[in-house]
Amino acid sequence: MFDSLSGKLQNAFRNLRGLGKISEANVGDALREVRLALLEADVNFKVARDFIERVKTKSLGAEVVQSIQPGQQIIKFIHDELVDLLGSTNAGLNLGGNPACLMMVGLHGAGKTTSSGKLAKLLLKQGRQPLLVAADVYRPAAMDQIATLGQQLGIPTFVKKGETDVLKIAREALAHAKDTNRNTLLFDTAGRLQIDEPLVQELVRLRDLIKPQEILLVLDAATGQEAVNVATHFDQALNITGAILTKLDGDARGGAALSLKAVTGKPIKFAGVGEKLDEFEPFHPERMASRILGMGDVVSLVEKAAEAVDLDEAKRMEEKMRKGEFSLEDFLDQLRQMKKLGPLENIVKMLPGGAEVAAKQDLSKEEKKFRRMEAMICAMTLKERRNPVLLNASRRKRIAAGSGTSVTELNTMLNQFFSMQQMMKKMGKMQKMMSRMGGGMAGMFGRR
Repeated sequence: MFDSLSGKLQNAFRNLRGLGKISEANVGDALREVRLALLEADVNFKVARDFIERVKTKSLGAEVVQSIQPGQQIIKFIHDELVDLLGSTNAGLNLGGNPACLMMVGLHGAGKTTSSGKLAKLLLKQGRQPLLVAADVYRPAAMDQIATLGQQLGIPTFVKKGETDVLKIAREALAHAKDTNRNTLLFDTAGRLQIDEPLVQELVRLRDLIKPQEILLVLDAATGQEAVNVATHFDQALNITGAILTKLDGDARGGAALSLKAVTGKPIKFAGVGEKLDEFEPFHPERMASRILGMGDVVSLVEKAAEAVDLDEAKRMEEKMRKGEFSLEDFLDQLRQMKKLGPLENIVKMLPGGAEVAAKQDLSKEEKKFRRMEAMICAMTLKERRNPVLLNASRRKRIAAGSGTSVTELNTMLNQFFSMQQMMKKMGKMQKMMSRMGGGMAGMFGRR
């Protein structure tokens, strides 16, 4: 979502890095580009103006550290202010109730129901016992959608088809939660195409009945500045505790995310980063600021890898690589592990400087190559995967036909695999030799 803003800020930073000294004139010129980048990203005008003023004041009042270039110091100030603008730290959920109640509110089409399911899945992984409550009695498919989500996630739902009294549904859901030992209720409430008084009053009555620990406003990032107006209206009516920003994987300009905390004072707590039910994550301002500024987000990447990779399996694979026993079956496992991390473009962007790489290269082509490699290996027998030297001309022809690829593609993939295998063997031998040398040297020093 922040690709356009990130690109423009990178251009502005090129001028900043060239600053020989900090003066009011050259800082003003450099920050003018940053201000334009923020405004073009649909950031609220007052928010952008105040942001630039704070950076300018810090820059002109700071003593330049000798080991750091003036421009780099200003970039750090921009990073720090961006973190503050997004909310400083991740704001967790208050789950202190018995049971804890969470109200999911927002306009029709913002993604409330899906976000309810995603959040329930996240809470389940954290050891909570969630219950999804269908509290939207107006949208025909809303209750069916909650029931379907519950089945997909293995999470209980409370659905009362035909019931039109939201308060009655809420009372029965609370009683059901106590009977079944569910400690976290997520109320998926009704939305409208625009805010109206009947909607607001119904939500107020529901809030007063269930006394929720969290009132989470679900906002579509693609609505831009209008999202901030919607947040302001909901906050005035319900006193929301935070927001969930959906469709961060889309091509919206990002102004809503950058303006929301500054305008409403309420933090973004979660972000929907894709359509799949596991593409949902806590919103970390510092990590998001680093992504926007092209500095990557290695911490989030490590967390994703920790979830996707089996450590025992990784150790076993490392041992096989060192011994030169890495087979096509192992390579297939590695390809599938990498797929669990998400789209290649998203992974690359989490690396420092990765945003520029992703902008210059069409990583979707590389991802397509990985899928074709997977298809080729899947078309082999288990014996062939474990012992690829068996792959003669007739076998290769059969595999290419079975995977929908060409023999040339298959040959290229196999040649790359054999080269990688040889390199791993050499590295393994070198590692053994170095460890022997290290042991010998340690012995020599020990005898002194």
